[in-house]
Amino acid sequence: MRQRSLIAITAALSAGALTLTACGSRDSGDNGSDAKGGTTVTIGVDAPLTGDLSALGLGIKNSVDLAVKTANKKEYVKGVTFKIEAKDDQGQPSSGQQNSTAFVTDKSVLGVVGPLNSSVAESMQKVLDDAKLVQVSPANTNPALTQGVNWQKSKARPYKAYFRTATTDAIQGPFAAQYVFNKAKKTKVFVIDDKKTYGAGLAATFSAEFKKLGGKVVGTEHINPDTKDFSAVATKVKNSGAQVVYYGGEYPQAGPLSKQIKAAGAKVPLVGGDGIYADDFIKLGGASATGDLATSVGAPVETLPSAKQFVADYKAGGYKEAYAAYGGYSYDSAWSIIEAVKKVVDDNDGKVPSDARAKVTAALQNVSFDGVTGKVSFDEYGDATNKQLTVYSVKDGAWKAVESGTYNGS
Repeated sequence: MRQRSLIAITAALSAGALTLTACGSRDSGDNGSDAKGGTTVTIGVDAPLTGDLSALGLGIKNSVDLAVKTANKKEYVKGVTFKIEAKDDQGQPSSGQQNSTAFVTDKSVLGVVGPLNSSVAESMQKVLDDAKLVQVSPANTNPALTQGVNWQKSKARPYKAYFRTATTDAIQGPFAAQYVFNKAKKTKVFVIDDKKTYGAGLAATFSAEFKKLGGKVVGTEHINPDTKDFSAVATKVKNSGAQVVYYGGEYPQAGPLSKQIKAAGAKVPLVGGDGIYADDFIKLGGASATGDLATSVGAPVETLPSAKQFVADYKAGGYKEAYAAYGGYSYDSAWSIIEAVKKVVDDNDGKVPSDARAKVTAALQNVSFDGVTGKVSFDEYGDATNKQLTVYSVKDGAWKAVESGTYNGS
């Protein structure tokens, strides 16, 4: 998604008390000695922990927490105890920027996982990059974050400290268009977006591919994400003759939008990206959400042999929230930082060097391991080399995987 949007089991997996921080280390420090005589390394987490998008943000935080606990239990990096410091951005760029400054100030922080939203990432990138503090997002999908604003014509990486485990909208939008046109056999689409970085970008890549395939965009509209009344746009959809609606945005708006479009008399499916792939979309959309579609990065976690241990450990961890759409990718994002720290420490006689941030950033470029979501590694832009996506449909009150694959095209 994400902004970010990784892969979710739609049913809640667990119950119990929410563990807020990693165990086994003291609260903060300047890479100082912990109670065991080792060094404390903090992994920051930036995500919406409260507000409309918290269902996704808490899944991100919990999954990073699990990665940190696993590393500590295994003593994966000798002499290092990991902890997390989670900060709430509420999906707001200004909060993300403030959180970035706080992470930079805390010298024990050697990496940051997050954010959820591409617009928030835009506000964080320079702050973290200037400090050579590596950032790995499990959910950002806007192509410009890694390939520059002119990515469609000439790719240029703007920040070397920014990476992501999610694939981009340059792939997700066209992948959805191919499914809607070729498999769902819909030739007329009404395209709506929320004017934000993620939503507008995703809608644009979908529209371009849909038209290239021979489909027709019969209407476009931008909505205000701060409102819940979409009756005017719903009427436009009904009068347009559209066979399907594509929405670039997130579930807090997509659910009510879908419901109101159906109520207006347009009995057509709403399709969106990973931003709507959340259980809360179904709750907000109600019974009329049946048949709506979403794409999300990767393959369903519950189908991956590589994710069995993660699913079991998450359940055993007692987290009261589901890991949601980005849990597996959040765990892999955190583990990529842990792997980079291990490389740096191993290369420095078992100690964290004084220029650890710069060295961790450099090491992360070459990280490669078998993660929850499959093979985890990064290309020259900091993008994930895993380009798989999945189409999901709402059926019987839950998201069901329909088709997985990769985008076939330019």
